[in-house]
Amino acid sequence: MDNAFRDTIGTIDEEGNRKYIYPKKPSGKFYDYRKWVSYFLLIILVANPFIKINGNQFMMFNVLERRFNIFSFPFWPQDFYLFVIFMIIGVVFVILFTVIFGRIFCGWICPQTIFLEMVFRRIEYWIEGDRGAQIRLEKQEWNADKIRKKATKWFVFLVISFLIANVFLAYLIGSDELFRLIEGGPFANTSTFISLLIFTSVFYFVFAWFREQVCIIACPYGRLQGVLLDKKSINVAYDFVRGEKEVGRAKFNKQEDRAASGKGDCIDCKQCVHVCPTGIDIRNGVQLECVNCTACIDECDIIMKSVGLPVGLIRYASEDEIETKAKFKFTARMKGYTAILAILIGILFGLLFLRTEVEATIFRLPGQLFQHKGDNISNIYTFKIINKTNRDIKDIHFELVGIKGTLNVVGVQDLKVPKQGMSSGTMFIEINKFLLESDKTKVEIDVYEGNKKIETTYTNFLSPRSFD
Repeated sequence: MDNAFRDTIGTIDEEGNRKYIYPKKPSGKFYDYRKWVSYFLLIILVANPFIKINGNQFMMFNVLERRFNIFSFPFWPQDFYLFVIFMIIGVVFVILFTVIFGRIFCGWICPQTIFLEMVFRRIEYWIEGDRGAQIRLEKQEWNADKIRKKATKWFVFLVISFLIANVFLAYLIGSDELFRLIEGGPFANTSTFISLLIFTSVFYFVFAWFREQVCIIACPYGRLQGVLLDKKSINVAYDFVRGEKEVGRAKFNKQEDRAASGKGDCIDCKQCVHVCPTGIDIRNGVQLECVNCTACIDECDIIMKSVGLPVGLIRYASEDEIETKAKFKFTARMKGYTAILAILIGILFGLLFLRTEVEATIFRLPGQLFQHKGDNISNIYTFKIINKTNRDIKDIHFELVGIKGTLNVVGVQDLKVPKQGMSSGTMFIEINKFLLESDKTKVEIDVYEGNKKIETTYTNFLSPRSFD
């Protein structure tokens, strides 16, 4: 096979200029399935930042304040290790799917593909027409008809990009904050409004111009799949054994007996190329540009039916299945990734189960030594209480556990922590010197809300080495 096609990409011509893709509008069962999956995921994607469970936003990634909500679980900076585990699980999950099913994530789940193919591309088909009409419109001189169509498309794209930017902002700062900023108006929140315009410009640039280049050039996942795939991975694949046979592919001639001629079932109609959103020829084999969108499967099946040949010339299959008719096997590598994924999920659930809704930390004030107060030794501490719930916590007090002593909070009569907030302060702990067994005693402190214990924390109490 001539592998010269691997020296360049389908969207660059021989002179190195951008070659624009005008894919044919797909149709078929896989495209219908993808539409249902895509619209379902679009609803989830748009609704996520506006859904609340127990007062927590379902999904939020507030990077500036380092606050994250995943499936309505709030994560503070102190819970960052849980967020990291979440992300690692996501990466391992995608890797496992890639090892087994190839780049199926890109074609069916990736937001970039869903927005481009199921929103912007469909609007383009509606305004400018199918592949042939778009090519003719591009070559057409700038007259009233072309200006009307192009201006309408660009305006609709801009509006949708603006709406996507608002949803994106809701993920970053929270939907409540977004609504507050909208009510205040753009001039009352200039910096946020400028950020919104920047996001809108980025989305417009990506979906109106850069498009498939994101998948081919910018996204590292296409390169990653080259490391993860092997002959046992299931991909959108061309059955070259059946398509080429002894003689090779050839145009269809209804007057000849194609089986007797030795010609392959591929009639070289190039419809699989015309319908491809990244401009590749799937018959060349696995390529990093392929996003497994299945458009070529649907188009090839339609052609095969029209010429009376069996469908499935392009289908989901592994290279081993095409070459040797081998059945799919769950390989050792797949089992390894599955085991890692199961372990990580188990660890995550364990940590979530042990995670507390209130977190208290008490530290000795840096640079301060102990003080003598008669027979007592006094240490000064700073404390911090984080409330991860959506209710105010009131009537907070501290109690020493396992050792007799007094604990006094400085300057606070009624200590409380607001919902999704934090309170801090200073306290003194005094313990009789004869109760201390060493110069550094670990003390346990319980935090109470009224009569209910809500947290237990530990700190060190310093004292002289001896009391002679």
